[in-house]
Amino acid sequence: MNLIQKKPNWIRVKFPIGKNYNRLQKLVALHKLNTICQSGSCPNIGECWEKGVATFMILGNVCTRSCRFCGVKTGRPENVDWEEPEKVARSIKILKIKHVVITSVNRDDLKDMGASIWRKTIQLTKDINPSITIETLIPDFKGEKKIIEKIISSKPEVISHNVETVPRLTKKIRIQAKYDRSLKVLQYIKEKNKNIRTKTGIMLGLGEKIEEILETMKDIKDSKVDILTIGQYLQPSFKHFPVHSFVLPDQFQKLKKIGLKLGFKYVESGPLVRSSYHAEKHVK
Repeated sequence: MNLIQKKPNWIRVKFPIGKNYNRLQKLVALHKLNTICQSGSCPNIGECWEKGVATFMILGNVCTRSCRFCGVKTGRPENVDWEEPEKVARSIKILKIKHVVITSVNRDDLKDMGASIWRKTIQLTKDINPSITIETLIPDFKGEKKIIEKIISSKPEVISHNVETVPRLTKKIRIQAKYDRSLKVLQYIKEKNKNIRTKTGIMLGLGEKIEEILETMKDIKDSKVDILTIGQYLQPSFKHFPVHSFVLPDQFQKLKKIGLKLGFKYVESGPLVRSSYHAEKHVK
């Protein structure tokens, strides 16, 4: 059995409290919505929710894949809720959100892997919130271009898909995913619409070496990605992949400088950075 390591001082966060946090929490519960903030045990939930920023997770809260880093439940998902897109869109309006991040679990059990719900959610969100900007954090959809095109044609401002880790560790961490396939998904998005910003994220502390990190950053940049996020992996439970090391804050800053020199438009790099952290800045 893996024991969860004690977090260093720079990882610790305040307990989530505040008027806006409580308001958003009640709204999510009322409409039976899912957020990756909750399902993924994000350490920034207090900060983001107090600002009225949340990442809505569509297509349920049970994933068909079993990534060893992720806190989202794995198993057989429930039936698709076709009212979910409108619930999400109207909740965004109630909260007066100007920029929203939408993500989903993997739905490999569905013929279109959930693309119809994705497209409907994006379209309704835009219809009900005309001035909204949208980031979509998508699965790899098994690399099927026709499905990926449904997201691209909906024209969100940012399309994000996370590489998560270096090639050597991908099979251990992302069991049903492929490193090269993720890079090809990101490159294909940019090829189809150069005006959509592309984005990906990697985690540190899984046992990767500095040379592997730098090579992965170069691979990502070669795939025409605009925005890179780098954060510390935190073990969701003793059943998940153990933390190999806690990376010092100054190392994250060094990687940020390297990333900007490589030509990324934005690099968010720090122990508590997650893929949606400061997402509102990435559309400007």
